[in-house]
Amino acid sequence: MPPKWARSKKILLGISGGIAAYKTPELVRAFVKSGCEVEIILTESACCLVSPLALSTLSKRRAWRDRDFVSDENGWKIPHISLSDWADALVVAPCTANVLRMAASGDSRTLLGAAILACQKPMVFFPAMNDRMWANRSTKENARILEERGAIVVDPDSGDLACGYEGKGRLPSAEAILDETWAALCPARDLSGKKVLITAGPTHEYIDPVRFISNPSTGRMGYALAMEGRYRGAAVTLVSGPSSERAPSGVKLIKTTSALEMLEACLKELPGSDIIIKAAAVGDYRPLEYSSRKIKRGLGGMTLELTQNPDIALELSRKKTPDQILAGFAAETEDVEANAIKKISAKGLDLIVANDVSLSGAGFASLTNSVRVYFAKKHGIAPSPVISGTKLDVAAGIFDQIALLAYAVRPAPAMG
Repeated sequence: MPPKWARSKKILLGISGGIAAYKTPELVRAFVKSGCEVEIILTESACCLVSPLALSTLSKRRAWRDRDFVSDENGWKIPHISLSDWADALVVAPCTANVLRMAASGDSRTLLGAAILACQKPMVFFPAMNDRMWANRSTKENARILEERGAIVVDPDSGDLACGYEGKGRLPSAEAILDETWAALCPARDLSGKKVLITAGPTHEYIDPVRFISNPSTGRMGYALAMEGRYRGAAVTLVSGPSSERAPSGVKLIKTTSALEMLEACLKELPGSDIIIKAAAVGDYRPLEYSSRKIKRGLGGMTLELTQNPDIALELSRKKTPDQILAGFAAETEDVEANAIKKISAKGLDLIVANDVSLSGAGFASLTNSVRVYFAKKHGIAPSPVISGTKLDVAAGIFDQIALLAYAVRPAPAMG
C-alpha cells in the first residue's frame, strides 16, 4: 500500500528502447494499482520491444509516440508541453545511455526528449544497459549533469544482463521504482540531511540448530518506519531481525538474528545517527546454553534454563549524546499508558510509541496499527492523539511526532 499522498499522483512514464522495456507493463500496473494516473511516452525503439496497445490497455490512456509529436492530428495539442504540465513527476524507466545523453544535452528532437526539456516537475531516471556502458565516463558524466540540475538518477541493479554479461545494469524492480518515485514526490522532506537508525522484526534465540525462542513480530512496523523515513529524505539504516518484509529501496539493511547481534549492530551504527527508533520486538531471554547438535526427543520432559538478554534501548540510551533522539516501542496488553510512561524513564527514552497489541487490527502481523506517542517529561510535549491506519500511515504519524522534538527550540538548562 502506497502512502496516502501518493494515491492520486499523475505519473508521466517515459520508456526508452532498452531490452528492459519488456518489464514496463508490470510497472504501469503497479502505478495504477497504487491509485496513480499514468501517461506514457515511448521512443520508437521502445515500440519494438513492448506493445503500445498493451500499455494503453493497462493505463486506460493512449500511449504517445514520436509520430504524435509531429502529426497533424495531435500536433495542435503540443503533447510535450501538455504532458509535462499535467504530470506530478516524470519517470524514465528504462533509460538507455542514449536517452540519458539526450536528457543531459537538452536534445528535443523526440517527444520524450522535448517532454524532459519542458518538465519542471521532479524527474527520476532509471538507467538500464550493459555494465560497461553504464561504467563509461560519458554515461557517468551525463548522469552527473542531470543530478546537478536537480534530477534523480538511480543506479541500476546488479545481476545477469540480457546481453549475457553479469554486472551493474539491470532495471530495478517495480517496487523499487515506486519507492524512488515516492521519495521524489514526498511532500514532507523534513528529514533531509538526517541519519535515522531503526530496528525491526523479532529476534531468534536458538536452543539448538533447529529450534529457537521468538515472538510473532513480522517487522512490518519497523520496515514501514524505514520506508517513511526514506521518503522524507533521511539516510536510513535498518537493523532487522529475521523478517520476510521487503527492504525499501535506498535503505541500508543490516540483517541480524539474535538480540546480541542486534545490539552489536546498533552500537556500531549509533555514532552519527540523529534519530534512533527501537521498533524491534527483541526477546527478553535466551537459552543459557546452546547445543551444537539437535536435542533428541526423550521419554520425559525437558527443562530449559534461560538468561536475560541485554536491554538494547537502555544500552543505547547510556551511550547516546544529548542531541540524539531515542524512541522506543511499548507493546502492551493492559495498563498501556502507565506501562509506556514507566518505560520512558526506565529506559532513558525521549519518547515511546504505545501499542495495545490486544486490540483487533493492531500489533503483531497486522496490516494496520493504532498507537499513541508519549514524551519524556523533560521535553514538555503533550501525548499525541491516537494514530491509526495502515502501518505506513502510522509511521508517518510517528515521524510527525518525532519532528516536534527534532525541531523544537530546546530551553537552555537551568542555572544553579
